[in-house]
Order: sequence, then C-alpha cells, then structure tokens
Amino acid sequence: MSDPRSSTTDAPRLAVLGAGTMGHGIAQVAAMAGYETRLFDLLPDALDAARTRIESNLDNGIARGKVTPEAREQALGVLTFTSRLIEAADGVEIAIEAVPEKLDLKRQVLGACAEAAAEGAVLATNTSSLSISRIAEGLPGPERVVGMHFFNPVHIMALVEIVRGAETSDETVARTRGVAERMGKTPIVIADSPGFASSRLGVALGLEAIRMVEAGVASPEDIDTAMTLGYRHPMGPLKLGDLVGLDVRLDIARYLHGALRSPVFEPPALLERMVAEGRLGRKSGEGFYRWGEAGQLPTNPSE
Repeated sequence: MSDPRSSTTDAPRLAVLGAGTMGHGIAQVAAMAGYETRLFDLLPDALDAARTRIESNLDNGIARGKVTPEAREQALGVLTFTSRLIEAADGVEIAIEAVPEKLDLKRQVLGACAEAAAEGAVLATNTSSLSISRIAEGLPGPERVVGMHFFNPVHIMALVEIVRGAETSDETVARTRGVAERMGKTPIVIADSPGFASSRLGVALGLEAIRMVEAGVASPEDIDTAMTLGYRHPMGPLKLGDLVGLDVRLDIARYLHGALRSPVFEPPALLERMVAEGRLGRKSGEGFYRWGEAGQLPTNPSE
C-alpha cells in the first residue's frame, strides 16, 4: 500500500475511514476536489476493489465528457490507500467515517482517529440514521463531531446532509459546509433526529415498496417505473435498495422502528427473509434485481 504520509502536495489533508460502497465514492470526490485524500480499510481486498472502482468511475467520466484526463491524473495523484488507521488519520484536518452502521464501531473508529488527527480536526460520520449526539458521546471534542451524509453513487449525487449533534459547534458546521461545497455538493443542515430528513422519507418509501411486492401488487420493475416516470425519481426505491444494500436497509429500518415506534418502519417479512438468505442486492449479485459482473445495472428483475 502507498504510505499516505509520502505525498508532497500542499492540499488540505482528509481521511476517509472505510473503503466500501460509500467510502470509495467519498474518497473519489475528495481527491477530485484537490484534497490530499487517504482512504483506509482494514481489508487489503477492499482497498484494491476501491481503487478499481474509482479508476473505472473516472474512466467512465472521461468517456462521457464529464472528466478530463488531466483531472483524472490529478485526483489519482493525491489519493493514497492504507490498511493502517493511524497512518490515514495522521495530521488530517477532516476525517469522514464510512464504516457499517454500528454505533460502537463508529465511536471506536472516530476515537482512534481523533488521537492522530490534527488538533481541532472535524470528525464527520457518514451515518444515514444513527444519532450524531450518541456517536459523539465519550469522544474527545464532541463539538467537532458532525454528520456528513452522502448519497450513492457519491460521484453523481449532489446532496449532502450536514447533521448537527447536541454539541456540534457552529464552526464545525461551517467548516463541513465548506468541505461539501468544495466537493461540488449542495449541503443542507438537519437537526439530529432519527433518520434525519432523507433517510426517514426514503426508508418509508422503500419499505412500502417492499410491502407492495410482498402483497403481489406489482413487480419490482413496475413499482420502480411508477416512481421514475410518475414522480421523476432518478431511481426506483427497490433498485435503490439493492444499490445501498438490503442488509443496510434492514439495519436502518430496525433502528427507526425502535426509535420512532412507528409501524411505518417495521421491517417487512420479505426484507427479513431476503437478508437471511443472503440476497443483499448488488453486493451479493441478487436482491430485487439480478446484478451482473462488476455490479452493472440490472436488465431483468429477479423472480
């Protein structure tokens, strides 16, 4: 792996902690924005996969005329990969955690990062539903802990939710807004409430779509078409669930159901069964759709 401290760039330093579906995308847009970006994951295979996907995204951007060859080389030139958390966090001004939606894991990763990052560094979490205030509990400098919720695919989606915890400072919110805008994103500021704004609405829609499949109302493909053509959503809720990961959807639904005590968020039996069977969406090759090699968009809904 490349040593993240070997870069000679004067760019601001940023760490992305976790190289999965969201992490590799955040690292890509950070590098394209000119940040000296260190992407961390414990698993070397995850880092290799992240590198491949970032390069593929950039190559596709060139093919579509959205990215210049020079921008591609600039981004890859400031992007390094490491399986050592302390190396990734060493001296960074902002760290963005993108590990699975487990409260203790997020606290552990951000706590370790806080010890190595620059004094006063922003500690951001990409959580889509967990409480920012609870994540910040016990961390040094809770005023610098903030939610920075990106949307998948990160290099295409323009929105970033900035979520203010109980102790998040105005300075932290302002700095985080500046990072998002430098990445070319449109930030909105949300209070720390279960599901924030987007997840609360999006999960409610996605779970209802699953219930419709469960009840035989329509096929996944036709339900998604209803939302893309009827409501101009860029992607239907079932295809989006496959893309995010049905296991992730289930974790968020369970959390919101417990936090809000609303039947709207009670996980459908079909979702529980699909996750138990390992049908997790794109990452497993099958969910509501069958996904081909390299996770390309599906052509046929699953049976």
